[in-house]
Amino acid sequence: PVLETTDNSQNYGMQESLFTSLKDIFESIAASEERVGVVRPQHFLDVLRRENEMFRTAMHQDAHEFLNLLLNEVVNNVEAEANRTSMLEADADSESSTATSTSLATTLATSVGGSAKTPYSTRWVHELFEGKLTSETECLTCEKKSQRDEAFLDLSVDLEQHSSVTSCLRKFSQEEMLCERNKFHCDNCGGLQEAEKRMKIKRLPRILALHLKRFKYTEDQQRLQKLFHRVVYPYYLRLFNTTDDAEDPDRLYELYAVVVHIGGGPYHGHYVAIIKTEDRGWLLFDDAVSYTHLRAHETEA
Repeated sequence: PVLETTDNSQNYGMQESLFTSLKDIFESIAASEERVGVVRPQHFLDVLRRENEMFRTAMHQDAHEFLNLLLNEVVNNVEAEANRTSMLEADADSESSTATSTSLATTLATSVGGSAKTPYSTRWVHELFEGKLTSETECLTCEKKSQRDEAFLDLSVDLEQHSSVTSCLRKFSQEEMLCERNKFHCDNCGGLQEAEKRMKIKRLPRILALHLKRFKYTEDQQRLQKLFHRVVYPYYLRLFNTTDDAEDPDRLYELYAVVVHIGGGPYHGHYVAIIKTEDRGWLLFDDAVSYTHLRAHETEA
């Protein structure tokens, strides 16, 4: 069967947005009693193109950039709904409309430990995907260390030939020498000095998204090219590049989804997703072919 998604934003007590249309897709999947089928995300695409001009053309878009856009849009949609509801509540005389309009976001907030008193808090988005990186820099003259924290929703790691996700992460946190034109300004020394810099993870996200940088700009050709390096994905992963004060540094991650770019270059191609399910093992999601089942050992390529 082919399932069509429709706008149910009024049932959620929210204005139509990318967030509500994304929820429509999941609701269609969850409500279906069929074991196989197709969900047409046409309504989601219509909203996406309406709200974002760059998706109105036939030009291919990067999956990593789309993930960041989607997460940021979800945050913006929920925060906008919070402001709208606050204004309605200030003018409303009855409590019935308030109870209806807050039902969806209350469920979302409380499902990840939020409070029903702040139903439209976007804290649940950050608790799922956000981590914190620490940039540690040590001046080689006075040996003073400085730290700078920054939040992340995914980690972008460089690739090498015949590599693995673990080795990519090891390189990500490798010490980098700051010298010559890239010297570090040390406040303690009062000038530019040679230094060592290293990136470590201070807070681990609940859902870890890794972006493997397969599109690389080459100086000799002065253009982007795709790297076809083979990368081995472990089924289970512990992040070893954590700070000493990181909370739950031994957290174990389980691989459950991989997005793959198929194509010869960065300017054209096709994305597919391979996702682990509870009762059917690994499934290939590809809108260019029919429903396909993969055995678990085939996903390590």
